[in-house]
Amino acid sequence: MNNNCGNCCNNCRGNLCASKVPMFENLNDEELLDIVNMINHKEYIKGDIIFSEGNIANTLYFVNEGKIKLYRYTKDGKEQILHILSEGDFFGELDLIKPSTYRFNAKAIVDAKVCTLTKDELKDAMMRKPEIGIKLLETVRERLSKVEDLVQNLATKDVDSRMAYLITDLMTSYGENIEDSISIKLPISRGDMANYIGVTPETISRKLKKFEDEKIIKIVGTKNIIILDEKKLKDYI
Repeated sequence: MNNNCGNCCNNCRGNLCASKVPMFENLNDEELLDIVNMINHKEYIKGDIIFSEGNIANTLYFVNEGKIKLYRYTKDGKEQILHILSEGDFFGELDLIKPSTYRFNAKAIVDAKVCTLTKDELKDAMMRKPEIGIKLLETVRERLSKVEDLVQNLATKDVDSRMAYLITDLMTSYGENIEDSISIKLPISRGDMANYIGVTPETISRKLKKFEDEKIIKIVGTKNIIILDEKKLKDYI
């Protein structure tokens, strides 16, 4: 369930939420304020569906707080995760070029605050500041490249390789350097990890245990992974 928060949300007071988004990083405060004045704000609780595949695509979404997963279903009905997005990321951009429907689903995996721009508002912003459009294209390219890598990994790699790919991807986005290791606070559940690489949650647990036995990683509780040997991890990919 979502609630429209009017023209401002708690996260935006005293802080221009658009400044968190790389697409707007070159704008000055006045230009950022113009964007913020166009933005609508919504809140979602964990498990809320933001939109579903087939819905009319007319909105660009920015993650102000929380985490969102983008996913679709395979022909046999299994969930395939495409991206996990967090603060500063945006989504819905691919379907704004021409009238269309969304080709994937979006769900809040924790409580989230999301800012939105309609297609017309985004076009107006890009007409006034063309570099916004350039940033949009750069992000689209990176995201498509990542999906291509994921598809190739799922199609051609064994489970050990897919597991290493997933951990490396999470490390890139969520890893923090702590002394001589890298700590990852997992943004997704074991079930979501399984959906990401096309295996069962039981397989995820077995592979994590295998990597831990090989001193590649260390599992801390249910939500933290410590990378002990990054080179050995990447050798699996």
